[in-house]
Amino acid sequence: MDIDWAALGSVFGVSLSATVLLVTLFTLGIVGLSKHEAATEQGDGGTSQAEGRGGAALARTGAYASFALCAAAVAYGIYLIVS
Repeated sequence: MDIDWAALGSVFGVSLSATVLLVTLFTLGIVGLSKHEAATEQGDGGTSQAEGRGGAALARTGAYASFALCAAAVAYGIYLIVS
């Protein structure tokens, strides 16, 4: 039995990188939603963009973008496995 250590190391590195990326994206989404909730409780509903107080809307948009990227990465991984 012969083990291709270079291929094993490559798979390990890609798996570790993908895991860290997905956890980071999901964490950024959770942080964005909590910032949105905190900004909404302080009275900044994101409706006063002209005054520069769009923190709630920006946090919500960033959170949704992070979740969308996370879902896209998972979908791509499933696509790679199935095809």
